[in-house]
Amino acid sequence: MIASHFRRSARVPTLTLLIALVCAPSVLAWQETENFKPPDDIAFRRATIMSEGTRMAAELFAPKNPAAEKLPTIVMAHGWGGVASQLRPDAINFARTGYLVLIFDYRGWGASDSRVVLTSPQPERTSDRKFTAEVLEVREVVDPIDQTTDLANAVSWIYGDPQCDRDHIGMWGSSYSGGHVIYVAARDPRVKATVSQVPALDSRSMVLADGAREKTFAEAAARARGEIGYPEPGARVIGNLRGAPISEKLMQYAPVEDIARADGCATLFILAENEELFDNREHGILAHERAKGPKKLVVIPKITHYGVYLGARKQAQQLAIDWFDEHLKPKK
Repeated sequence: MIASHFRRSARVPTLTLLIALVCAPSVLAWQETENFKPPDDIAFRRATIMSEGTRMAAELFAPKNPAAEKLPTIVMAHGWGGVASQLRPDAINFARTGYLVLIFDYRGWGASDSRVVLTSPQPERTSDRKFTAEVLEVREVVDPIDQTTDLANAVSWIYGDPQCDRDHIGMWGSSYSGGHVIYVAARDPRVKATVSQVPALDSRSMVLADGAREKTFAEAAARARGEIGYPEPGARVIGNLRGAPISEKLMQYAPVEDIARADGCATLFILAENEELFDNREHGILAHERAKGPKKLVVIPKITHYGVYLGARKQAQQLAIDWFDEHLKPKK
């Protein structure tokens, strides 16, 4: 969920309730994680993924009676302001059709630990490279470069799981993470199939157009010079979206420019016909045109962006399952 792409502010209030459905506070996410009980037919386990030294909370789903020792695998990533627990219904459905499914919280979101920054210069180094210092956590901010790094590390983690079929790994992302899966697939040949659902695939106009350019450059300079830090956790500066963006990182993020590099990956784009947050022609449609590998474009009629999580959710799930079945399940 990204908002340059909000075709401007008149639409934002009408989205408040829908956005709230996908922007739960991290405390509630932690409680949901602790209390979650999987369905009887699903094997469930928790895991810890290390991403650049920070622990990320993850959950795995699989059929309780799998057809094989190793399963085709799907790594799922949540969008702007979301948390992994919101992906459980989709993960359970994917697992029921024969997949090992991994969901996780980005660093600083949900049940995951946060990146930390020193509040003062590092003390004198010691021979064992250890020191004690005061730190500040970086929590609930939106940094697509960090988040795609987390997603790439989730792929590396699942690659080492005994139940993972390493030759059949896919990714699923929706809204802002619909871009993340393209970004990672373009750089990781282990990924063989992706589903990019109502994707936002270019953040540059959000921070470089309509007078935003100088503000972006000024914030970047101030942060690099130590004059400002990171936004407050969960700050809402774009409509009701939870999590303030790091503007200079959004300036670097345009998966629509990367898609041609993912020529070994089969990509399904699922779009909303009445997409109101950004122009499909500059995002999903353009990415589909540029994709070099196996590809498919499906436009779900008569829905807006959030319709894919509501009335069209089952349809979108089935489209994803059919795509993964075609490209991840070994041919008999």
